[in-house]
Amino acid sequence: MKWSRALHHLEELAHECARMAGLPREIFPLHVTALWAYSDVLTSRDDLDCLRVVLAVDLSVDDVPWFCPPAGAEHWSHATRLSKNPVVAMWRSTRAPLWNHNIRGPLLIWDESAGIAVDALSALRDGTTEELRLPEPTQDEMRSRLEAELAVSLRALESATAAYDRRRFSPGKIGPVADALWLASAGYLDVLAATA
Repeated sequence: MKWSRALHHLEELAHECARMAGLPREIFPLHVTALWAYSDVLTSRDDLDCLRVVLAVDLSVDDVPWFCPPAGAEHWSHATRLSKNPVVAMWRSTRAPLWNHNIRGPLLIWDESAGIAVDALSALRDGTTEELRLPEPTQDEMRSRLEAELAVSLRALESATAAYDRRRFSPGKIGPVADALWLASAGYLDVLAATA
């Protein structure tokens, strides 16, 4: 995908976040509070495999472990057409730092209190985002963050394993439960590798 097309998808998603924030919670209970961009779209004008974003939600950290979308994420993604575009969204809790070993120096694109960050989008177009991005954590901050992330990921893996075990031989589709177990496993292994 061309860099300019990725920027187009980012702007569209910011507008969708704003639109969804105004809809009744009875229809869309998952409430996204901020949209951040990170990775290659911030550092290069080269073609991208995908646009990487962070969607922040006001849920406990245990409701949003690494790689695991929260309840309602699929419904939200379909409603915003996120699932139809070459966008990889990482869901993060607002109750902990959103950065980690993978999300480095993100740029705020939209939040529910200030709206679309027009200055950030202009800086992105101009290639001058450095001052607007979150600063890199220190080694101690990263170590502490990864320890906390690993604990959350382990709890998610234990919970997903138990849910799979309960449903394994029950009637009905096992796919969603197996997918949740796979995501929790992948998230745990990713954080574990980062701590090594």
